[in-house]
Amino acid sequence: MEFEYKHIVVAVDGSKAAELAFNKAVNIAKRNDGQLILSHVIDHRTFATAEAYDRSLAERSEAYANELLTGYQEKAAAAGVKDIKIDIEYGSPKIKIAKNVAKAYQADLIICGATGMNPVERFLIGSVSESITRYASCDVLVVRSE
Repeated sequence: MEFEYKHIVVAVDGSKAAELAFNKAVNIAKRNDGQLILSHVIDHRTFATAEAYDRSLAERSEAYANELLTGYQEKAAAAGVKDIKIDIEYGSPKIKIAKNVAKAYQADLIICGATGMNPVERFLIGSVSESITRYASCDVLVVRSE
């Protein structure tokens, strides 16, 4: 009996790497007739200090997340994925994806890009994909750029 992935979480942040991960996730979800969970984590720590001066940062981050995920949802539906969920979280993407999102949706696969949108954080404290790989209790597919 061949193993099938039925609950696939794909972490997206608007980067090129996330787009590639999304494309792989769509293909895997279609091939396995699985549920596709589109997840974006708003890392509020990155604008916590600035928000004292501009309270609209959180609202704009949430609007961006909704727009981003709705666009991905439409693309996945057009490609033939039948079961699509949208998930927006707040906190550290390194922890939220692997521990909270995957658990909430009983994920058997997490797909993410090898590099995201924040090279400074990656340099200073390690990549999100590295942390997901370390902490996830299910399979993880890290998609590399061409």
